[in-house]
Amino acid sequence: MKKDKKIIITIDGWSSCGKSTLAKQLAKELDYLYIDSGAMYRAVTLYFLRNHIDWTKPKAVDEALKNIVLDFAYNAQSGHNEIYLNEENVEYLIRDLVIAEKVSDVAAIKAVRGFAVAQQQEMGKKKGIVMDGRDIGTVVFPKAELKIFMTADQAVRVERRFKELYAKNPNITIEEVRDNLEMRDYIDSHREISPLRQAEDAIVLDNSNLTMKQQLDVALKWVKEKIDKKK
Repeated sequence: MKKDKKIIITIDGWSSCGKSTLAKQLAKELDYLYIDSGAMYRAVTLYFLRNHIDWTKPKAVDEALKNIVLDFAYNAQSGHNEIYLNEENVEYLIRDLVIAEKVSDVAAIKAVRGFAVAQQQEMGKKKGIVMDGRDIGTVVFPKAELKIFMTADQAVRVERRFKELYAKNPNITIEEVRDNLEMRDYIDSHREISPLRQAEDAIVLDNSNLTMKQQLDVALKWVKEKIDKKK
């Protein structure tokens, strides 16, 4: 695909709606770069927890961010771009429930969002990227050609998240997962800085009853329509 025909695709939405799954599918199908913005915030959270950073203190946050370098590198074994924190692959460490319980708090910090957004915008300058998160279509790339807002029934989301976490931690309960999801939804949509909201020009994709292939087919149709408009 010619460079001038490449577009920026943003995927925003609630936790455990399958944003990352769709983003990875699209990136692979289109030969685009996939950037997991949530992984960036999770990696910052991991750094803060490891180094006992008090993120309620702005000065401590500013100093800590100076020591954080985030990068993505392709892992041929997994077939995905994985996140590195100060040259350490932390892709799997950041998926822990301990990180999930704190990431919304960390991501709500103005300095942290500014740090991450600046890196994300730099990555998007060449276009041909798919990025998912909470504020990608509203804040990071407000002029993106295709914005998708994903949603699904809460019960479906809880079940998906439970299956994902149970594989790593058989002691987890579905009640813990539900509580965590509800807490994250509230924090994400009520935070002062870049709250989760649907961009006015975003297309809603409710995948409660869609298979992964069906949601990919729908999204690819939208991509084709946007690229055709650039001709």
